[in-house]
Amino acid sequence: MLGGGAVVAGIGYLDDHGDVAARWRLMAHFVAAFVALSALAAHGGLPTVPLGSWILDLGVFGYLFAALFIVWLLNLYNFMDGIDGLAGVELVTVSGGAALLLFWQGAPISASWLLLLAACGLGFLVWNWPPAKIFMGDAGSGFLGFVLAVFALWTGGEGGIGVWAWGILLGVFLVDATWTLIRRVSLGQRFYEAHRIHAYQYASREFGAHKPVTLGVAAINIGWLLPWAALATWFPGLGGLFLVIAWAPLVFLCWWFKAGVPESA
Repeated sequence: MLGGGAVVAGIGYLDDHGDVAARWRLMAHFVAAFVALSALAAHGGLPTVPLGSWILDLGVFGYLFAALFIVWLLNLYNFMDGIDGLAGVELVTVSGGAALLLFWQGAPISASWLLLLAACGLGFLVWNWPPAKIFMGDAGSGFLGFVLAVFALWTGGEGGIGVWAWGILLGVFLVDATWTLIRRVSLGQRFYEAHRIHAYQYASREFGAHKPVTLGVAAINIGWLLPWAALATWFPGLGGLFLVIAWAPLVFLCWWFKAGVPESA
């Protein structure tokens, strides 16, 4: 995690202070994913996916999907770091919620690491709370997305919390970023160009401030997504159903705020 994270943070730092071509950033991200997945392969492999009474093991293909998941999450975390406090609140509520579930499942070591991550997020929020005085940049946001992705794969084994629970906990960022990307591609936009048309960005402009949106995401993560993630942990065979239920209002909010639709439309 730290080796791959150093690669992600390093290329992010260079991009923050210069202009690194997208292909080199993407190459570095896949290198970081390879580092993490190599370590996971040597220590138990990837988690399986419960589907009702079945247990799906993707084998070699699972590593391909896992690499794409890591690279996508670290990039979307960067995309979603666009208003004061949002990425920090996501870090605190997601890692804190995951730590709570891991303690409940009897996995105190991995839970302690996630609590430490949440504590770092709280310290950062002191300075990043709206109106923000400092910002994490690509170096910080990419690193956090990478670390959360690796935690999701690492703690998804027996005695931890599965991929469905992690998908639910990360729902706000996963749904907004993925919906926006798909919508932009469907409209023929250049998806790789910078923009301000995520659902959270439209919401912050509608409310005229960052704080209501940041607080709203905290409320959704704690009051809505965490209980569904707990159910997915206790009843893993129904995790896919719980994820669909948990994501449904998030998809509606993306549609309501016209995420991915150009501002002039």
